[in-house]
Amino acid sequence: MESKQNGHRWGIILAAIVVLSLLATQEVMAQTLQVLHTFTGGSDGARPWAGVTMDRAGNVYGTTSGGGLGDGTVFRLTRSATVWSFASLYSFQGDTDGAYPRSPVIFGPDGNLYGTTSGGGITDDCCGTIYKLTASCHSVVCTWTESVLYRFQGGSDGSAPAGGIVFDPAGNIYGTTYSGGGSGCGGPGCGTVFKLASSGGSWSESLVYRFTGGADGAAPLATVTLDQAGNLYGTASGAGRNGLGVVFQLSPTGSGWSESVLHAFQNGNDGATPIGGLIFDSTGNIYGTTYHGGPNRNGAVFELSPSGGGWILNVLYIFPAGGFEGGPWATLFMDRAGSLYGTTYYGGTQRDGSVFKLTPSNGGWTERDLYDFSIYDGEALYGSVIVDSNGVVYGTTYFGGGNRTTGEVFKITQ
Repeated sequence: MESKQNGHRWGIILAAIVVLSLLATQEVMAQTLQVLHTFTGGSDGARPWAGVTMDRAGNVYGTTSGGGLGDGTVFRLTRSATVWSFASLYSFQGDTDGAYPRSPVIFGPDGNLYGTTSGGGITDDCCGTIYKLTASCHSVVCTWTESVLYRFQGGSDGSAPAGGIVFDPAGNIYGTTYSGGGSGCGGPGCGTVFKLASSGGSWSESLVYRFTGGADGAAPLATVTLDQAGNLYGTASGAGRNGLGVVFQLSPTGSGWSESVLHAFQNGNDGATPIGGLIFDSTGNIYGTTYHGGPNRNGAVFELSPSGGGWILNVLYIFPAGGFEGGPWATLFMDRAGSLYGTTYYGGTQRDGSVFKLTPSNGGWTERDLYDFSIYDGEALYGSVIVDSNGVVYGTTYFGGGNRTTGEVFKITQ
């Protein structure tokens, strides 16, 4: 009798295991990865550092930090039914036209593509540019021409714009440089926030803020975000009161701009080293990430909420321990339902990077890995992802893919 009961009990347990396994399989299979392009390192480029941008027709645009003529490219993937066609729009030659783009391209108010290079302008390695790409089309054939709007000099004006740019309603451009701005931080400066204004067909640069490497922060790696009042918000990856980076706000005053530190990271649950930028929700809350630190040394996702003239930080998610240290590097993306999407540089079950989703649930947030990469289908995600109106996720990997070292563009269907 006892053996029959035990057999029955084990039958129930095995059935439960089968059901759970099927559910787990369905969960994994619910997210499908499709590689849209594997870079060869030739004329198409190599190692896309940044994420991608999508136009209204669903075509995808991005940059590679290498390949082409040697110093990176701007590319487009055109969608036609289920087929994607790749085209290289521009190949950087180094020196005067720029080199090593590490930020995405964006569409400006005039419909042209704009971006930054972290090198070039003066020499291949110094000191970065802001550029525009304009299409001239005859029938179905388009030629893209680059115009350099500004070449950084590496001194008080800043150096190495690693992040992207944003436009204000008047058409001015704002961004950050990782270094430069003057003395300090063991070199030419601790980084800047800059403004580019157009007048009479030419562009002039002015500094919004020079970081000192003290409590104000240092080394911003992402661009700034504008609110409706014209304030700028961003992250500095280093320095700050605890030496672990800060979230800052820059407010226009009658004589310039004033910086306020909204949060100095402490390497508690909040983590350390914020590399990605910030995004707002419709009620004025700010969302961002830290790259590492925290209890598991793999960073966190945080929210800053305005309260009584100040800001309160809430930690939404702490990345688990295991494998290499390397949490989220890039800026988050929020869909229309309020869910957050992001990437980890390393992480996931294969420790080669992942795409994750955080969904608000019962006053908290539920995390789900949409895809864990391996070196065979992609590795090392520096860039952000974007999500279209159908919930399809698009992004890039820096390494991995079919050529193992050159990266790819992918989409994930949820």
